[in-house]
Amino acid sequence: MSEGSTTTKSNGGLAKTESMEMRWALKDEEGSSDELDESIGRSSFEEEDDDDDDDSEHQRLVRTGPRVDSFDVEALEVHGFEMNGYEEESSCCRSIVLALQTLGVVFGDVGTSPLYTFDIMFNKYPVTKKEDVLGALSLVLYTLILIPLLKYVLIVLWGNDDGEGGIFALYSVICRYAKASLLPNQLPSDQRISSFRLKVPSPELERSLKIKETLETSSILKKLLLILVLLGISMIIVDGVATPAMSVMSAVNGFKVGLSSVNEGEVVMITVAFLVVLFSIQRFGTSKVGLALGPALFIWFCCLAGIGIYNLITYGYEALRAFNPVYIYRFFKSNPSQAWLSLGGCLLCATGSEAMFADLCYFSVKSVQFTFILLVLPCLILGYLGQAAFLLENLTAYEQVFFLSIPSRVFWPVLCVATIASLIASRAMTTAIFSIIKQATALQCFPRLKIIHTSRKFMGQIYIPVVNWLLLVSCLAFVLTFGSINEIGNAYGIAEVGVMIMTTILVTVIMLLIWQINIVLVLSFFTLVLGIELLFFSSLLANVVDGSWVLLVFAFIVFLVMYIWNYGSKLKYETEVKQKLSMDFLLKLGCNLGTVRAPGIGLLYNELVRGVPAIFGHFLTTLPAVHSMVIFVCIKYVPVPVVPQSERFLFRRVGPKNYHMFRCIARYGYKDVRKENHQAFEQLLIDSLEKFIRREAQELLLESDHYDSDTDSDVINPSPPSCSRYLVDPNGGLYSLSIPLIQGEKPPLFEPSTSFDEVREDEDVDSLVERELSFVHKAKESGVVYLLGHGDIRARKDSWFVKKLVINYFYAFFRKNCRRGIETLNVPHTKVMQVAMTYMV
Repeated sequence: MSEGSTTTKSNGGLAKTESMEMRWALKDEEGSSDELDESIGRSSFEEEDDDDDDDSEHQRLVRTGPRVDSFDVEALEVHGFEMNGYEEESSCCRSIVLALQTLGVVFGDVGTSPLYTFDIMFNKYPVTKKEDVLGALSLVLYTLILIPLLKYVLIVLWGNDDGEGGIFALYSVICRYAKASLLPNQLPSDQRISSFRLKVPSPELERSLKIKETLETSSILKKLLLILVLLGISMIIVDGVATPAMSVMSAVNGFKVGLSSVNEGEVVMITVAFLVVLFSIQRFGTSKVGLALGPALFIWFCCLAGIGIYNLITYGYEALRAFNPVYIYRFFKSNPSQAWLSLGGCLLCATGSEAMFADLCYFSVKSVQFTFILLVLPCLILGYLGQAAFLLENLTAYEQVFFLSIPSRVFWPVLCVATIASLIASRAMTTAIFSIIKQATALQCFPRLKIIHTSRKFMGQIYIPVVNWLLLVSCLAFVLTFGSINEIGNAYGIAEVGVMIMTTILVTVIMLLIWQINIVLVLSFFTLVLGIELLFFSSLLANVVDGSWVLLVFAFIVFLVMYIWNYGSKLKYETEVKQKLSMDFLLKLGCNLGTVRAPGIGLLYNELVRGVPAIFGHFLTTLPAVHSMVIFVCIKYVPVPVVPQSERFLFRRVGPKNYHMFRCIARYGYKDVRKENHQAFEQLLIDSLEKFIRREAQELLLESDHYDSDTDSDVINPSPPSCSRYLVDPNGGLYSLSIPLIQGEKPPLFEPSTSFDEVREDEDVDSLVERELSFVHKAKESGVVYLLGHGDIRARKDSWFVKKLVINYFYAFFRKNCRRGIETLNVPHTKVMQVAMTYMV
């Protein structure tokens, strides 16, 4: 492809993008030429000024496309810049298959809620009259309609991040539309990733723009947003402890109904045995979880509907009167204390609602909506109606309602199906916890842990051994300590409603910032949903002394671990930014960097997206020689689910050309799996570097042609136009006037090569490119070495006591015991060189 076509493509991409911003431009500049000047003028040095001089009287503020630097130019030339979203189901058969698969992955938790909802609701106060049953049933029906259906299925599911669901997905969307992340490593080029799908709020809606500006400029709001997300994640992890305990024990309780000789202690032991088996087989993966478990869940939902219809026919249709919400009013009027305390148990009918959103990554929004509205919700309603019909005729049988309402001829088959369904729900929840912790690790909110990928076909199926056994130990301790679903149920409800509240707040922010919905509708949603969830939460807090406080303490510990890790990582990054090496220092060292340049490529891993890390100076003073080619590699996780392989690497030249130093940013989404071996990674990196070198030369050639066409005579040093930002020296070096001068020296964009890169006057650009590519190949043949710098941080002596405690002990403990970088890279130890460095923060 010619450079002209490439430039047209780039400009076309800029014209199509919906992201707009204000910046200063010369009055006589055209947008396209200015963007090209910006991209070329910033292709040489790492240390550049991102803002144009705005004090000129010949400049004015204009609305243009996004600012473009060399990273942006790289990012524009990607496949699929315009994404139309993932394909929806086009046929009825495909929808049915997906609906069957969603049963086994998404709806296991909410599907097992009829096992224990009425038991928990009538735990504190026994049923004395039929109005109590109708009032409780009416509460359950409208809770199912308001929370799982209205909030999650019809609203929250649309807040997904390119098909990914969960609290981290909501946070990722907010961080993309407003720079709300506390880690200052965002680049404009991140918005060019095809999966970014950014649509900045319309300028006409001042409300959205003001919210965006406030969120970007307020560090307090950023911290508050992060705290809400971490609290929600800690509640989800607690949910991963409570769900297996509650689901499995409630199913095993059926043995007490079928066998009168089984007591509570034996139920606990059977539950423990099931949990040990459940967590032991977790490591074998879930490659075919959808199709394998979908039919089992389908049979379970059919059992719920069948038993409900049977009980309605057998005991009468009086339970259908509960669709009248007036029975809720009568329930609270006649028994206000009992009705209020029963709200905690009522919420359990909506358990698993968050799972519908969190597990969205495997399915589309429409398949989840289709399955819930047409199959799951009707079966659940019939199941609760059948239990209520049985209770209306057997007011004293308010314990083990579900199993007592089963016809005796099908009791044991239904018990087996219920046990299998509870195990499926527990396993799916544990798998979701693995995925959440991986996302938290990618966003610097959780220490690095060993992650095992259990499937070669499905990249999202992972297994984290440490988390798996920690969940098992916590779950067993929880079951053995309480030994009853009544105490477990209250703690379970607190974990569920905590996640729901955080989701409501984040979705409201998305409504205001991104969806741009009418403020009246947003306030109506926020007031109604949050009010209902806080009412449930108040009921659950009344029983916190019964044992729920244990899970709250566990959630607080998890929250502290995540917050301390994020806080330490942020301090470490900010310190590295402050202490990075200046370009003036590198220029004074010369092209040999003050040492010997040995053949080979050195990949220096660091977290900086701009600048030369201070650890590089440590390498120069520690090692007797440095490689002839140095590439600063930054593994960066961007707030998108997946980054296509073709868009993985972005390059920039660091220093003059004869220094042979480059900056490479390897971008990954928070759902990306880094399974490539080091040879494949090296080859992809070198291929991308070659493309960058060729593109860089083409841009310089185009700029030279532009000057030649604007002059009447062929001279070595043509006078550039008055509005140009470039100068060409007599030796052929191209200088940028937009780059600040370093101690009076003119930093060239492509400094005339010296030493082993002598340039002949008759040598054209293509020959120069081939020589540099040949140099890259020879360096690669000499070997690639990974330079790892372990940068630890310590609190200064004059710091507060709390900061010293957090940084010097807790954060240091996490860093010492988390997975090291060399293990994550999967590189042979013979190709690794490590240097340690300590930063005082």
